[in-house]
Amino acid sequence: MTDLPPSSDHPVSPDGPRRPRLLVFDVNETLSDMTPLSARFEDVGAPAHLAKLWFAELLRDGFAVTVSGDIESFATLGAEALRVRLHGQPLDSPLDAAVDHVMQGFSELAVHPDVVQGVRALAALGIRLVTLSNGSAAVADALLERAGVRDLFERLLTVEDEGVWKPALRAYAYALEQCGVEPMDAMLVAVHPWDIDGARRAGLATAWIDRSDGRYPSYFGAPDLRVASLTELADALS
Repeated sequence: MTDLPPSSDHPVSPDGPRRPRLLVFDVNETLSDMTPLSARFEDVGAPAHLAKLWFAELLRDGFAVTVSGDIESFATLGAEALRVRLHGQPLDSPLDAAVDHVMQGFSELAVHPDVVQGVRALAALGIRLVTLSNGSAAVADALLERAGVRDLFERLLTVEDEGVWKPALRAYAYALEQCGVEPMDAMLVAVHPWDIDGARRAGLATAWIDRSDGRYPSYFGAPDLRVASLTELADALS
């Protein structure tokens, strides 16, 4: 486990956070490996690097809709953001067919290599496991079923049922209410610093999964734990 340097505003305890009663997992990129989506872009004649740009734009627009007081589904925003991003590209197929091909990739993603062992180790600690996604619960369900760990998660929650995207505080409050847990007894697990910051502001402990040895933005509150994998997280909480 690697600790982040303490922040003067939000110090990190040298002993780390206490073991939570509930772990709340982000899904897209935290559990799912979205790398294969790049090949989907190439399949339709678009550059592979557009996959990351498109996903960032999708998140941006989801946040913008939330801030303006509205809600739209991940799938709807994703498809339309994809039409915008692919517009003008020399595609090998009609635009709508290309969009359908890329979006279908979500239903075929696998989890990261550390997820199965890590989830099983965390469940063995007696910690309750749930997911909270800006996407649909059906996508999370299929992902975890394919990985063989669906039975270890007691609930698969989506912000679509609350009407507000993460990192709005209400999204985390919704998850806690559904699980009957106080913020101090829960920990969010995510790869996205914006998600970590939102959960932290909502009173949850946080664990940043940093699989690529990245830099955490200084303008976000620091996570309680910084680990390279879910297996490291299990070690840190054991």
